[in-house]
Amino acid sequence: MTPTADLSILSLITKATVVVQFVMLLLALLSIASWTAIFQKGFAIKRTKRETEEFERQFWGGAELAQLYQQASNPRRKSGVQERIFEAGMSEFLKLRGRGDAAATLDGARRAMRASYQREMDGLEARLNFLASVGSVSPYIGLFGTVWGIMHAFTGLSNLQQANLASVAPGIAEALVATAIGLFAAIPAVVAYNRFANDIDRLANRYESFMEEFLNILQRQRA
Repeated sequence: MTPTADLSILSLITKATVVVQFVMLLLALLSIASWTAIFQKGFAIKRTKRETEEFERQFWGGAELAQLYQQASNPRRKSGVQERIFEAGMSEFLKLRGRGDAAATLDGARRAMRASYQREMDGLEARLNFLASVGSVSPYIGLFGTVWGIMHAFTGLSNLQQANLASVAPGIAEALVATAIGLFAAIPAVVAYNRFANDIDRLANRYESFMEEFLNILQRQRA
């Protein structure tokens, strides 16, 4: 077998020790799960941004609140995050209007929107912790496989009468593959986590600003 064949990636993986192969398999599964979460979360955030912009155009475009509420409360229609927050506040405002003073009515609408906001943010932040965990743990899992592989390579030298670089290189190379796979799993997860966390923070600021502005509109109507 030629040195090129011996040091090919596939050959290094197939000839690695059982422990190193298990580490590689675990990292491969983490990478697949991470990329699945990245694509799902990326599409979800993109859709949320589009729905938010669409609702803001309607809301600030002069549409009647009653019309927007009727549209948002339609069970056959799939509403966006901001629209659901609006629906929660408007629904509570309509229930409490005329039953108490203005402060109690507005406070009820604020609490309803805040509760809806928390639920929506929990949904947007789902699986971000998984990406953070993959990004932080994968390099150490790969490093464990590397250390184990190097230990196995050097202990194997005790069976050789004459040790040289050629005899230990394949064992070290197969061990380093585990580190490479760990970095391959970790780097996209870290990049995606930072990007998604920033996008979600921006959306959260938009929703909080909308709630305050919407409460001001309700306050003028209640007055």
